Amino acid sequence: MTLLITGVHGFVGSNLVSALKASHSIYGLDIIFPAKDGIITTFSWNELDRLPEVDAIIHLAGKAHDTKKQADAQIYFDVNTGLTKRIFDYFLQSKAKKFIFFSSVKAAADSVEGDILTEDVIPKPTGPYGESKIAAEKYIQSKDWEDKKVYILRPCMIHGPGNKGNLNLLYNIVSKGFPWPLGAFENRRSFTSIDNIAFVIKQMIEQNIEPGIYNMADDETLSTNELITLISSVTGRKSKIWKLSPRTMNLVAKLGTVLHLPLNSERLRKLTENYVVSNQKIKTALQIEKMPVSSRCGFELTIKSFENQ
Repeated sequence: MTLLITGVHGFVGSNLVSALKASHSIYGLDIIFPAKDGIITTFSWNELDRLPEVDAIIHLAGKAHDTKKQADAQIYFDVNTGLTKRIFDYFLQSKAKKFIFFSSVKAAADSVEGDILTEDVIPKPTGPYGESKIAAEKYIQSKDWEDKKVYILRPCMIHGPGNKGNLNLLYNIVSKGFPWPLGAFENRRSFTSIDNIAFVIKQMIEQNIEPGIYNMADDETLSTNELITLISSVTGRKSKIWKLSPRTMNLVAKLGTVLHLPLNSERLRKLTENYVVSNQKIKTALQIEKMPVSSRCGFELTIKSFENQ
């Protein structure tokens, strides 16, 4: 099959190319154009009229969630909603039969109410990131797909070799010998291995999967304390977990927000909140009992990649 991947040179796009290049022909659509093994040509967003006919479009391009809240809100809608409208309109008039949109669980909920987040929740995003993603989803759903198949994926926090973000913050804390001061917070979180994402997208491209909205998550949940322990184990360091008062740490985080420090209120919430996501719908659609990669195995690969940087 011939594929078009938007945002092809990003973290997810690069991993998808590695997973799919042996069995599919891949074109890219991006704002950067480096030559890359597995990509025939990368086009710019001003060259939609030059794109070749493809069998499927995987739309990854987007503005990532800015936990520092320094990005202009309109940028999210220009990119996450605007680019989705452009590429989906192109898809509808093209000969491509499948469209996969990379949304986010944040399009459904910034915080999980209840025990677990499922696809049938009424979306209540908070902030421009989630709001721009749900606006893109609604645009897609408002159109007539006819005989085409459309998939909307909502992954939770992604981990994999080379990925940055909050996991990199935890790694730096452990690798530099600093104690983890948030041990008093007990939480459960869902994560998504990049290998599981690649597996699911490959199945959607190659198999007759029912169209629809699907959460993406690993089978297991992990607490932040467990992640700290796992990082320590992989790096051969002794874990230092301090159970300081949550009230004290909340005050420290508020100060960090004002002073633009690494630990701010938003990051504290993301590191300590419960956010459990169901992946049962996608496993049922794929007729599998479990995802191919466990959270622990995926995180071990990610942590080892930090060691080699």
